[in-house]
Amino acid sequence: MGVRVAYLAVSMAVALLVAGCAANRLAEPRAQWRAEAEAACIASGEVRASPYVQSGARVGGIACGMEQPLKVSGLLSGRVAVTPIATINCPLTAALDRWVRTSVQAAAYRNFGEPVVGIRQIASYGCRGRNGSHRGPLSEHSFGNALDVAGFRLASGRDVTVLQGWSRGDPRERAFLQQAFAGACAEFYTVLGPGSDVYHANHFHLDLLRTNARGGRHYCRPQPGPGAYAQAPMSPLPTDNVGAVPKAPLAFSEHGRENF
Repeated sequence: MGVRVAYLAVSMAVALLVAGCAANRLAEPRAQWRAEAEAACIASGEVRASPYVQSGARVGGIACGMEQPLKVSGLLSGRVAVTPIATINCPLTAALDRWVRTSVQAAAYRNFGEPVVGIRQIASYGCRGRNGSHRGPLSEHSFGNALDVAGFRLASGRDVTVLQGWSRGDPRERAFLQQAFAGACAEFYTVLGPGSDVYHANHFHLDLLRTNARGGRHYCRPQPGPGAYAQAPMSPLPTDNVGAVPKAPLAFSEHGRENF
């Protein structure tokens, strides 16, 4: 009986300690650069309100959250659907637009001869620790400063998923994903994908954590190798990368743990 009571006491103490650590972390104010980056992005006009990008009221508390969250259902003026709708900040929205325009679409035309018209995301804003941990730093998802991309839909209706395509897809799928990943490493400050750790086997984690952008270098794992630039025969890039937004919802496997 005494042993059981002692074990219960120890368990309760550990639980209280973990809860206390989480509470302390959530009581820490957000870094000032986050609000400044949001405000500068909004003021620049790079991201504008539209049927696909809608502003919302401030979310979060002292630590987590955003001053000016955006509900993003489409990129490139709606030509690339985002499902489900992502709640993210303005700087990340702008970076996603640039990445899709300059890297994803180029890789899609190069390898498939058609554009991407949909992106499937599996995590946007959420107040939590990295990789779901109760200890350690808050995830960039806690600030709407990260998005986890699990797959892409082409104009023909073909789905290319990170889980199936990265190492088990056909040559064009593998090349497309590697090229899109390499482009992400140039655009985002943190990029994690299959092979980086056990948590990112089924998606690309993309974020703009400022401390990971130092000396012009970004934190990218795995490092893109020569295969990231091994190109299939180049299909002509149209002058207008317009694709029909898919009417049916994208359906990709979401098993596996997430995220950074």
